[in-house]
Amino acid sequence: MASSSKAPSSRRSVFDAVHIRSEFSAAGISAHFIPLIWKYVLQNPRCSDLDGVPSLPAAAYALLRQKFRPTTSTLTAAADSKDRTTTKLLICLQNGESVEAVVMRYDTRLGKYDGKPRPGGVRSTLCVSSQVGCKMGCRFCATGTMGFKSNLSSGEIVEQLVHASRYSQIRNVVFMGMGEPMNNYNALVEAIGVFTGSPFQLSPKRITVSTVGIIHGINKFNGDLPKVNLAVSLHAPDQDIRCQIMPAARAFPLGKLMNALQSYQNESKQTIFIEYIMLDGVNDQEEHAHQLGKLLETFKAVVNLIPFNPIGSSSNFKTSSDQNVKNFQKVLKGIYRIRTTIRQQMGQDIAGACGQLVVSLPDERSAGGATLLSDIEDLRI
Repeated sequence: MASSSKAPSSRRSVFDAVHIRSEFSAAGISAHFIPLIWKYVLQNPRCSDLDGVPSLPAAAYALLRQKFRPTTSTLTAAADSKDRTTTKLLICLQNGESVEAVVMRYDTRLGKYDGKPRPGGVRSTLCVSSQVGCKMGCRFCATGTMGFKSNLSSGEIVEQLVHASRYSQIRNVVFMGMGEPMNNYNALVEAIGVFTGSPFQLSPKRITVSTVGIIHGINKFNGDLPKVNLAVSLHAPDQDIRCQIMPAARAFPLGKLMNALQSYQNESKQTIFIEYIMLDGVNDQEEHAHQLGKLLETFKAVVNLIPFNPIGSSSNFKTSSDQNVKNFQKVLKGIYRIRTTIRQQMGQDIAGACGQLVVSLPDERSAGGATLLSDIEDLRI
C-alpha cells in the first residue's frame, strides 16, 4: 500500500516552476521553453502527456515524460450558484486529498467607481486554496474544523487557475480559500511568480493574499511580492477578542502585528485591506468600531465588513443585524474617514460563501469558498 501511494508523486506537476527550471537547467535546456509548455497545457485541457508540445528539443520531451505530468490534480466536480455568478470547483490532488477553488463573476457595468458609471463587462475573480485544511483554528471558519492536513505545492496552487480558466477568463486571484497562505510561504511566492509571467500574465495589482497576521511573513512580503495586495483577517480591535475567536492570534500579539503592518506600508506605500467578520454581540458594537477606527487611523486602509455565514449547528456565533453592520460602517467612515465596504455575499446556495469552505468527502455538497465585495480593482484607493 505504501508503494502505491508514493508512485504518483514521482512525477511532478509541470507547473512546479522551481523543479522544472532546475531539471531543465541540469539537462542544459533553455528555460524559455517552459512558458510554451504551460501554454500548451492551458490550450489542451484533455492532454494526458506533453509529447504534443511543439518545437521543443528532443531532450526536453524525454525529460518531461520521465519527471512531469501536464497536471497532477483533477477537477472532480463543479457547481454553479442559482444566479450563475459563482462556480465552485472541487479539485482532487494526487495524494487523494481535495481542495476548493471558487470563481466569482462581476459585471462592472452594474456598479460605479469613484461615483461614476463606467464601461466594462463581466470579469472574474478566482479564490484559491493554499493548504488542505488549516492550522489556525478560527472558530467562525468551517475550514478550521478540518485541522491541517497538508501544504499544496506551487504547481497545485497554479493548477487551480488552470482548471478555473476553462470556466471563465480569470482577471483577479485572491488567496482566501482553504489554509493560511503565509504558512506555505515558498509555494505562495513561487505560484504568484507563475501567475504574473507568461502565459497567465496576471498583474500583481490584481492578486491579493489574505493572512490572519503571520508577522514573519508580512515582514518579507513586500520584498518577495511587490505590488501584490495584502489583506489581513483582523476580525477584532483588541487582543482579547482576537484570541477568543482566533486562537492562533496568541502567537501574534496585536501590537506587534500593527507595527509589522506599519513597517510594511511605509516600505510598500500600498493600501492594506482589513477583513472584519461581523459576529453578533462579540465584535460588532459601536465601541468596537471606535476601537478599530483608532487602531487604523494612521493607516491607508480599506475595511471590508463581512457578514458571518453559518457553518453548522455546532457554531456558537450569530450573524450581526444589518443595522449593527451599517452603524459600524457609519462610525468608521463618518468619524475616522476610513473607507469601509460591506461584503456582497455570493455562492451561499452552494456553500460557496466566506468561511464556509470545508471538504468532507464523499459529501461534496459541504465544500465552499470565499467572496469579495467586488473585484479588487474596485477597492484600490
